[in-house]
Amino acid sequence: MLRALALAAGLLALGGCAVLKEFAPRVEAEPLGPGEYIALKRSDILTTDELSPATQATLRVAGLDEGACLAPPTPDCVAALAAAQGFGDERRLAALAELWTQQAIALTPEGSVPAADAQIDAWLEAARHAYAYLFFSERAPGERAFEDRQTQVRDYYNYAVQQAASGLFQRWQDQAGHGAGTTTGPGDALSIAGWTITSDMSGVRMPEGVVLPRELVPASSISFAGLRSIYRRDGFGAEVVAVMGDDPVTTAAAAPSRAVEDRDDDRDDRQDRRRAGRSRPFSEMPSPTLTLLIRFPGEDLAGVLATRELLISAHDPYVDDAIELHGLHVPLSANYSAGYGLWLARSGFNRQSLQTLFGREEGITRPHLYMMQPYDPDRRILLMIHGLASSPEAWVNVANEVLGDEVLRREFQIWQVYYPTNMPLVLNQSAIRRIIVAAMENFDPDGRARASRETVLIGHSMGGVLSRLLVSSADDQLWTWMRENYELDDGRLERAGPRLDRMLRFEPLPGVDRAVFIASPHRGTAVAGNGLGRFLGRLVRLPLTVLEEVGELFVGDDDGSEPVALPNSIDNLGQDDPFVRAAADLPISPRVRYHSIIARTDPDVPLEQSDDGLVPYSSAHLPGALSEKVITGGHSVQETPQAILEIRRILHRDIGERPPRP
Repeated sequence: MLRALALAAGLLALGGCAVLKEFAPRVEAEPLGPGEYIALKRSDILTTDELSPATQATLRVAGLDEGACLAPPTPDCVAALAAAQGFGDERRLAALAELWTQQAIALTPEGSVPAADAQIDAWLEAARHAYAYLFFSERAPGERAFEDRQTQVRDYYNYAVQQAASGLFQRWQDQAGHGAGTTTGPGDALSIAGWTITSDMSGVRMPEGVVLPRELVPASSISFAGLRSIYRRDGFGAEVVAVMGDDPVTTAAAAPSRAVEDRDDDRDDRQDRRRAGRSRPFSEMPSPTLTLLIRFPGEDLAGVLATRELLISAHDPYVDDAIELHGLHVPLSANYSAGYGLWLARSGFNRQSLQTLFGREEGITRPHLYMMQPYDPDRRILLMIHGLASSPEAWVNVANEVLGDEVLRREFQIWQVYYPTNMPLVLNQSAIRRIIVAAMENFDPDGRARASRETVLIGHSMGGVLSRLLVSSADDQLWTWMRENYELDDGRLERAGPRLDRMLRFEPLPGVDRAVFIASPHRGTAVAGNGLGRFLGRLVRLPLTVLEEVGELFVGDDDGSEPVALPNSIDNLGQDDPFVRAAADLPISPRVRYHSIIARTDPDVPLEQSDDGLVPYSSAHLPGALSEKVITGGHSVQETPQAILEIRRILHRDIGERPPRP
């Protein structure tokens, strides 16, 4: 015993504490909580602003965890790691992709678009090394399908492409003068940051007159209030919103007020834009979502890492869900909500719809048809018509949920009608009918495309009444209504000629074979005739375009006869209004199958006596409906989850009742 103590004392005298450390455990085990476990596996430069444990481990193995490789890394660190031995290309490329991502983040101020050569070059290097890892390392992507590291590297690629494309697009416009409406070809090569860059936009059908978008907005940089869900698909590529131009209808309402002396210029500018918006009564989505890829030429790893060339290609997520790349079937990422949400957020519909109702200058005077994606001849049309004092915003979550349903998205393309809700129903139905037919004839003049058949029509509130008119036929019924209620002499009727006939005599809209009516006052509502309704009715002003349509009928004659007062939209919704009563008895086409979604505010009230606060059940109910869903809620029931589920059920049933698509 004494000998052992003497030996320990001697060791202490010789080596001190350093010797004692040799007797301590070299490895210790500590428990990990669930958060620490996930962080160890999945944290990285994009999620925690620190390098992932996998990259840190690679640097330690290479002896590079100090000095030049402290955050952010220097080119010496990257070069040293690229030349290091002792591990395979897969591990090296993954670490290099993250290091370049870290470098690019450090060089690019938060919230800014990469503009300097060094910034763009760092993002392109991050994309290049991630691309090399995915397609040119030891294992194919399918062999790493369940590995967290591959998901991280794919994210480095997608984010780097998003950032690099944003910066390159800005530089492209600055250097080559490319922009919406220019004639310079997008395939022309440019030299930026030492890279030779070409683009391929052939995978995207641009709106007429547009060569390149005016603006690229990364989808990941936008958050939305008002959209209940964001629908997207994981995959390869960057999701961006391509802003093609201003909204053709609402731009006129967006001109800012300037000094008094400039107001005449403002007015002229608004009028010019309003005339431009009227040139075509239909337009495609002004801000579609695209998927962008950056591809680096080369048939092996060395070639990809040596090249200073790249190709940026754009893909329509409604058309391409995958591509063939280096012999592999590669799923593409997609975002189906961002473009739609950005369009609505920038539209100004909420303000303009009220300005329209009260006849203000900034309102609209004619219907316009919005197509939510470029026209697709092989997708059927889902046509939506909003209600009183409303706009396409009424369908925000309905449309988004349809776009988010893969089966419905493959089957349908969404069209939405935006119309002046102060106009009499008889004029609106005629104008809406004309723009739908005009759009069909423009895109499918022979009527052979699938898009020209089997259309589903959905209308809410007053839009439901208009939808019912669009699937009904009128022979002499509305002529009788006109004669009985307006005491028009034969001279006035003769002067109106065919213009009046096309409003009062019509057949069901071609191609529509199913309709959904939501909270629709087919037989009017008592609210339109009560004190508040009459007060609002007096505030509604009809646009001057009404005189262009039926001026011969309702203005006074040269002989001194008095002008005839036209009803406005609120007048038309009264339960005693002669037009609504006449329209309610028009026969619906026997080929159209229809459904009702009806709201009631109080489930304890007997159904026949209930209402949604505006529309009574007795007015919304339609005999002969294939289904009738009654939901507890108010008049804006179309946005409730229950109504959206019912719409989706009807659409899925519709698909199931048809022969399978080839």
